[in-house]
Amino acid sequence: MRIKIIVAAHKKYEMPKEEMYLPVFVGSAISKEDLSYQRDDEGENISVKNRYYCELTGLYWAYRNLKDADYIGLNHYRRYFKVTDTPLTTIQAQALLHNYPVITGKKRHYYIETVYSQYAHAHGPIGLDTVKEVLAEDYPEYLEAFEKCMKRRSLHLFNMFIMRRNIFEDYCTFLFGVLGKVEARLGEVDRLYGYLGERLLDVYLTKNAIVYKELSILHTEPIDWKKKIIAFIRRKYGSGQ
Repeated sequence: MRIKIIVAAHKKYEMPKEEMYLPVFVGSAISKEDLSYQRDDEGENISVKNRYYCELTGLYWAYRNLKDADYIGLNHYRRYFKVTDTPLTTIQAQALLHNYPVITGKKRHYYIETVYSQYAHAHGPIGLDTVKEVLAEDYPEYLEAFEKCMKRRSLHLFNMFIMRRNIFEDYCTFLFGVLGKVEARLGEVDRLYGYLGERLLDVYLTKNAIVYKELSILHTEPIDWKKKIIAFIRRKYGSGQ
């Protein structure tokens, strides 16, 4: 079982030592840095769109160019799946993937917000509304799952997962197909397609009834929850300052 988890990074950082992890320099086409990681501007790529697609430019590189893996995943240089208190090991991943075709992080729960209302308060509604339009026109089989996911109060964030190869390729075909059509309508908007990608993961899993295993996420740096809560209140109630 060959597993490759690309680790999206835009700067030098301490990486897991196991061969399963492949650091990928995302946005390398538009950066002056010279990192010793796999660049995402080699082969077929969308590296120049990193400002708009975030870590998904690394995912696209893997989708089009990474051919020697049975399972492919995406982590971030500061976020990893974990079973204990260290990044997921190859042995742990192999054991889980013998029983599950997909691994995701644990869902984030919003409680007083739906997935749609949380996104609309944080980023404005136009992105998800345009996704819905694209699905209705070109992917109607996904529309019911989209509406169901938007009404939920939890979702998988960060575009993090590990998928069996056939599922990975099918998901990426769906993901980048939808995002490309949305981009054709909305143009170049900072981080927009990375944010939308987070919401489309659950749409894909739901529509295709994919069985998955949730794991906790290891954050290598402290999370500023006070800052996040204040930002949420400002977005929710429009305090502005």
